[in-house]
Amino acid sequence: MIKLLKRMPAKDWLNFAFVVVFIFLSAWMTFTMPGYMSEITTLVETEGSAMSDILHAGGMMLLCACADVVATICAQFLASRISASFSRKLRSDMYNKVVDFSMEEISNFSTSSLVTRTTNDITQIQMFLAIGLTAVVRTPVMSIWALIKIIGFGTEWTLVSIGTIIFMLILIISNMVIVIPKFRQIQTFTDKLNSVTRENLTGVRVVRAYNAEEYQEKKFDKANTDITKTHLFTGKIMAYLFPGMQLAMNGTSLAIYWIGTYMIQNSADAAERISIFSNLVVFMTYAVHLVISFMMLAMIFTFMPRAQVSAGRINEVLDTTSRIFDGEGKPETEAKGTVEFRNVSFKYPDAEENVLENISFRAEPGEVVAFIGSTGSGKSTLINLIPRFYDATEGEVLVDGVNVKDYKQKDLRDKLGYVSQKAVLFKGTIASNVAYGDEVEGNEDRIKKAVEIAQGADILEKEEEGIFAPVAQGGSNFSGGQKQRISIARAVFSTPEIYIFDDSFSALDYKTDKKLRAVLSTETAGVTSFIVAQRIGTVRDADKIIVIDEGKMAGIGTHEELLKTCEVYQQIALSQLSKEELANE
Repeated sequence: MIKLLKRMPAKDWLNFAFVVVFIFLSAWMTFTMPGYMSEITTLVETEGSAMSDILHAGGMMLLCACADVVATICAQFLASRISASFSRKLRSDMYNKVVDFSMEEISNFSTSSLVTRTTNDITQIQMFLAIGLTAVVRTPVMSIWALIKIIGFGTEWTLVSIGTIIFMLILIISNMVIVIPKFRQIQTFTDKLNSVTRENLTGVRVVRAYNAEEYQEKKFDKANTDITKTHLFTGKIMAYLFPGMQLAMNGTSLAIYWIGTYMIQNSADAAERISIFSNLVVFMTYAVHLVISFMMLAMIFTFMPRAQVSAGRINEVLDTTSRIFDGEGKPETEAKGTVEFRNVSFKYPDAEENVLENISFRAEPGEVVAFIGSTGSGKSTLINLIPRFYDATEGEVLVDGVNVKDYKQKDLRDKLGYVSQKAVLFKGTIASNVAYGDEVEGNEDRIKKAVEIAQGADILEKEEEGIFAPVAQGGSNFSGGQKQRISIARAVFSTPEIYIFDDSFSALDYKTDKKLRAVLSTETAGVTSFIVAQRIGTVRDADKIIVIDEGKMAGIGTHEELLKTCEVYQQIALSQLSKEELANE
């Protein structure tokens, strides 16, 4: 928690300083009132006391109470402001950190865990700061001040207070030892619950298609039951805390009154009895404040264990260093659209074997380079090395003659038009998805042109709003082919030097696929294109086809060359085309 609090901005620390000032002012007012109470008690018990003296003492006591209320409200207001401001900063830091993560770091944490840490865990910190910030300062101040005041009132009463403190400390510590490990489990179970819920919602069509509602319900029920049982266990343990505190408070009051009664009964004269009774009233007030302070401490400890666990989980994300970091700057190059792989090998972190091994080729500006191979051969992994979603383990990947590691990631990706294997659309409109990251206003014609190049004219014709037709979250109101075409239009709109199509034509029919590639070759002449595909029909017209087999290059050349020289390519071709069709070629 302390490590996390070091991230608090200077203005929040300044506000915290004012919180401390207001708490000290509140404590001063609180412990000034018993003195006036003692004075009133003495005046009432003493014959001949003037009413004006009693009213003066009562007025001062009321003034102190009002000042205490105002100081407490100011302290709590500032604490709430600090907690909200700090939580906002944490969410911003977490978001910026996660955005900079490579695919490796995101995989290490999992999406559901990162969502939980950015929302639920930060909420725990916010609740702790809002409620506990004043209590953390007020508890030791009130406790120490009360003890100092108590010590001068008699050995018996002091021993009772010390005994109460020891009892409450034992109660608090024993509770914390039991519940802290359970709070760690709760956050883990929350990750699992979010993961199952997200999986169920994103895969709702598959769930219904296979009548798997009951199966998914069981998975959710298990995750829900685990977190419920853990919450119930911690709740039962914590349930003993406040009744125990109440017992300590009532027991202390009873002991103080019993000792005070005994002392008054055995006193010799009236003046001594008045003094003892006055001290009893004052001591009782101090003792109550002492017990209340420890009750506040107990309240802090109900929030602190979970907040401590959340702080650790947040620090894990914030302290994670991405393995992919920016180069020195934007290299000035004459080449535009050249990509070269030099003896590139790659393996995932903690993996024993390479996914790619000794890949070498060069793509010249304006060339169409296609990658084909069996499922899992490493085609998508290879193509993902260009935008630095991962970094090559060995060898070099060069764009325009410069190692991709020497670019700033923004400058590198400005050169690329990337269409992912899974078409991703964002909630908004067709226009906002095509001009993603750019302004829609003033670019309407460019957006429409990009959609038309991507063979999406029929989409605009079907939608009354045209390019401003709404897109649901994830593009759920569009078919797979429509989503792919809008994703391709996004790449076309960005006017890059290099296109990367990662199996981006798979949902298109053959006619649309062929027409789209023909239009792209005309409209994007001079731009280098990389195409990952499973279909021979998609890659056959490429200037260069690279065959990937089990992470290695099995062949490179044109369609006709590979039919003669590459056995792997021949097998793929025969699985999709008849011998007669190949013979005609």
